[in-house]
Amino acid sequence: MSFYVVRVAVPVPLRRSFDYLPTEGSQRSDWQAGQRVRVQFGQQLLTAIVLSTETDTDVPEKKLKPLLERLDNEPVLSAEQLQLGQWLSRYYHHSIGEVLELMLPALLRKGSSLDEALEDGWQRRPHEQEPSLRGSQQQALWACFQQQPKWAHKALTSQGFGAAQMRRLEELGLIEATRTLPVPELETELREALPLNSEQQKALDALLPLLGSFKPALLEGVTGSGKTEVYLQLIAAALERGEQVMVLVPEIGLTPQTVQRFRERFSVPIVSVHSGLNDRERLQAWSLCRNGTARILIGTRSAVFTPMPELGLIVLDEEHDGSFKQQDGVRYSARDFALVRAQKASVPVLLGSATPALETLHNALSGRYLHLKLTQRAGNARPPGMKLHSILHQPLTFGLAQPVLANIQKHVEAGRQVLIFINRRGYAPLFACPDCGWLAECQHCDARMTLHQSPLRLHCHHCDHQHGVPAFCPKCHSDKVTALGQGTERLAEDLAVLFPYIPITRVDRDTARTRNAFEELLEQVHEPGPRILIGTQMLAKGHHFPAVTMVVILDADAGLFSADFRGMEHTAQLVLQVAGRAGRAEHPGEVWIQTLYADHPQLNLLINDGYHALAQTLLKERLHQQLPPHGYMAILRAESPQKHLAEQLLHQARGFLQQISTPIQVSDGPAPLVLVGPFPAIMERRAGRFRQQLQLFSPERGGLHSKLDPLIDYLQSLKGFHQVRWHLDIDPTDTI
Repeated sequence: MSFYVVRVAVPVPLRRSFDYLPTEGSQRSDWQAGQRVRVQFGQQLLTAIVLSTETDTDVPEKKLKPLLERLDNEPVLSAEQLQLGQWLSRYYHHSIGEVLELMLPALLRKGSSLDEALEDGWQRRPHEQEPSLRGSQQQALWACFQQQPKWAHKALTSQGFGAAQMRRLEELGLIEATRTLPVPELETELREALPLNSEQQKALDALLPLLGSFKPALLEGVTGSGKTEVYLQLIAAALERGEQVMVLVPEIGLTPQTVQRFRERFSVPIVSVHSGLNDRERLQAWSLCRNGTARILIGTRSAVFTPMPELGLIVLDEEHDGSFKQQDGVRYSARDFALVRAQKASVPVLLGSATPALETLHNALSGRYLHLKLTQRAGNARPPGMKLHSILHQPLTFGLAQPVLANIQKHVEAGRQVLIFINRRGYAPLFACPDCGWLAECQHCDARMTLHQSPLRLHCHHCDHQHGVPAFCPKCHSDKVTALGQGTERLAEDLAVLFPYIPITRVDRDTARTRNAFEELLEQVHEPGPRILIGTQMLAKGHHFPAVTMVVILDADAGLFSADFRGMEHTAQLVLQVAGRAGRAEHPGEVWIQTLYADHPQLNLLINDGYHALAQTLLKERLHQQLPPHGYMAILRAESPQKHLAEQLLHQARGFLQQISTPIQVSDGPAPLVLVGPFPAIMERRAGRFRQQLQLFSPERGGLHSKLDPLIDYLQSLKGFHQVRWHLDIDPTDTI
């Protein structure tokens, strides 16, 4: 038998593949790229992915370890997925093993069988004569199988049928036990498509010819303009072509309502993938997409890796949202990966947003993407009126100006709802002593502890450290320690005093910790009658609140003077997304923005001329400074328990880059690789580690990436930095 090795991708940080001897008695033809195998790697037993078989290896044969087990007879990752994984590994400069691990559900990563997705069930057997059944329950059970040939066992028990009744039908030869994937039930009554206005119809007419080929399109529509209806009618056309459709949304909170809306429109199996599912549910959804049963997938960021052999369309709703960028591990952008995946599959990508990311808008304005606009709200809804209200030197009651409170009173008396946006959860952001100036600060971060009342505690929202609330100042022992400022919890308590007969609903990470809790809160919001909603960004993203006619934004100033060059872009997106919750039905809406900087030129440009005008100004600024999207960026971040070690590592990285860098050739002549730093992160100490960063800028994408592989090899070869954790962030969305 000729010698060969099995080359595998192991989920470890090392950016290379590894060779193993095949299992005893196996043939070379038994091994296929995409199969899972169990390997011993050091002291660990890991699940790896087969890449290939090779007849030569750089490792001496006596040092080669044998594979422990082949877990699959057939590949679980297709050739297309392996190619996409290789691209992801190269672009984000990450190990192929960790990248391919992203593409598998957790149970498959742990070595479980695909059969773990199967459930006990029953299916109807062929029969010639009408059966003679005793009892109404047996007849009702048989009627279920007349309507639908396959049923999960738990679906039947949930309807009140017992195991004895199922066994009786089995004895009669009417049904037989099975183990199958649970297919989502279909709605029996479907809603018809809504009529489109002229702008929506024009957008749909432009999108339909794209099916069957790769072309990105930006659907830029003001909030409430009916982007979702355009998605739905385009998806209907893709389904008619026999294709599968992937829909990505930014937040788990949007998934249930989106799934329900889709199920009411399409009589096809629809599955969702998000962090709220348990491991078995994720494997089931993954398997249903992989075998083609599921025709529509709705999911958050990680759903972009789900296999769909008949993929025909990808839709990203709220494409600008920062949650599409992974912030740890493999720091990929789901939006950018979706574009690459669509290109390889020759299918269109529809990016939807009222406030598109400047990178996306730049591609649309330059003609790389099809650019479609919806400028008017659907139906009879009108855009809300927006007002900047200066609170400079003005008295506030519970953080609210008197004219704002007066208007809140007017709206709730009219039976409407008011949404108050404050992006600070908890009771108060500060807990302090007025006698000596002591502040409750986190022991592990350069941050203050947030006071929470339910349950009573001090909580660091950066490292999750928590401890009790002292009755006396730890520094001077004064008993006057007090809460300063307000978060959602305190604002809800204060407004309950001003509006004692108005229901108040608070929506933040504390009140909506689970999927069910969030859905229950949304059900409260949709109850008729006046209500005050208080919430963080969770309320700002894509939710439809038809009774909300007034929106109040309390802390819009936070991003106006950010050290992050994307600060104004993100602030504008947040303001308009929150404002878009007002006046979405027949009643007009108004938006009040409390600010200390009512004369801020860019804020006024946003309010008076809209997001597009502000975006054009920001794009010109970025061009002048050669910042993305007019240039390319990466950040090398390092952190260590000892401050000087992280800084030293980045200084050595900077010296290495300066040594290997030659001017990058661009159309206007040579341009240097620009290095900024190292310098401390805005919050230098977090979770007990000191954080530093080195920023890399280049006018050419290829020129930037060509320096990163040698940089990583150099950093991995350095000695004496075992306490330092470092990573590269390609195309970062958070630069501070």
